[in-house]
Amino acid sequence: MFKLCEYQELKIAHFKEFGALLEENAGDEKRVLLPSKEVPEGAKAGDMVKVFLYLDSKDRPIATTKEPLITLDQVKPLTVKDVTKIGLFLDWGLPKDLLLPFHEINGRPEKGDEILVRLYIDKSGRPAATMRHLYHYLRTDSPYKRDDEVNGRIYEFGHDFGTFVAVDDIFSGMIPRHEDTGNYRIGDVITLRVTDVKPDGKLALTTRKDAYLELDDDGSKIMAIIDSYAGVLPFSEKASPEVIKRETGLSKAAFKRAIGHLYKEHRITLDEGKIRKA
Repeated sequence: MFKLCEYQELKIAHFKEFGALLEENAGDEKRVLLPSKEVPEGAKAGDMVKVFLYLDSKDRPIATTKEPLITLDQVKPLTVKDVTKIGLFLDWGLPKDLLLPFHEINGRPEKGDEILVRLYIDKSGRPAATMRHLYHYLRTDSPYKRDDEVNGRIYEFGHDFGTFVAVDDIFSGMIPRHEDTGNYRIGDVITLRVTDVKPDGKLALTTRKDAYLELDDDGSKIMAIIDSYAGVLPFSEKASPEVIKRETGLSKAAFKRAIGHLYKEHRITLDEGKIRKA
């Protein structure tokens, strides 16, 4: 039986004007067309050909010797070619674009976005893409260890757990929910640091650098803010977390660490509840 969206070796039964008809076994009644322009040069009846099967514009099985960007149950990044009333159409390297139905979408991808999807066969027997539950199909045997810097693509915001990330588009990872990822979108590829490798192989990730590098970055940010206020910060480390976040973009804990670091370096003074440039 023909396997849709998978590679397989089929035999050339005979040729037609518009291509070669392929069969799995000699004498099979069911045959599939390999268009003339894709028939290997010099091929003859009885030869075996490695092909990929999908559905043409009339939902008929058709063979191709082209290499698609994704195969059945693989997770790969694909580009959004069009946004329609029934869903998104993705470029998967074949003449007929791949449908991502609306009920299988996470976030709001736009035309031109590159998003992570899995290829599956829907209930009607058609190839389709999904952005949901990809973590079941990502690998957990990464070569990475604690403090390694990695690149990961965001594929889902799981508010109860964190932000789901595919490292190298292959390995399962997550940014914890207490980290603010509100400035990112589904499909964004960002630089992250591994904070832990879980017993099951999944990667715990953070958007923050090593603590000593964070202190340098956070301290520089605070000094720039102090300069913008003529050398005196109009609030202290005793301000509410909301005020600190709004004014500096830092959590209260990160703000207090940076203030302590700047004070020890004698770059600021703490006088009468005011933070001043030294």
